[in-house]
Amino acid sequence: MKKQLLTFLSSVFLATTALATEFKAFTQSEFDSLMQQGKPVLVHIHADWCTTCKRQLHVLEPALKEEKFANLTALKVDYDTQDDVLKAFKVNRQSTLIMFDQGKEVRRAIAETNAEKLVQFITLP
Repeated sequence: MKKQLLTFLSSVFLATTALATEFKAFTQSEFDSLMQQGKPVLVHIHADWCTTCKRQLHVLEPALKEEKFANLTALKVDYDTQDDVLKAFKVNRQSTLIMFDQGKEVRRAIAETNAEKLVQFITLP
């Protein structure tokens, strides 16, 4: 009986985790594919040493697990190593957030840490 319960709880946990949207490392090929499909995409210009970036993630990671954001793909650009991406997006500062939908940039924010504003930022009409 315990084994069945453990198996059931494990499967529920794994199913819930699988549905959760999490930040993936940015790759140009994945981004291009998502743009071509017109999918909503959040790009976070992130640096591990950046306290503002950490505060943004503290809000965004749990929010992205909500069902209303299930179709949103979140990509994280490494500020310290992905210079080509920074140039392509015309970004000169870490903690920059860029929201794309229907293959176009729809909004951009820099250093925003207010929880309400961050959730509003990733919410599409």
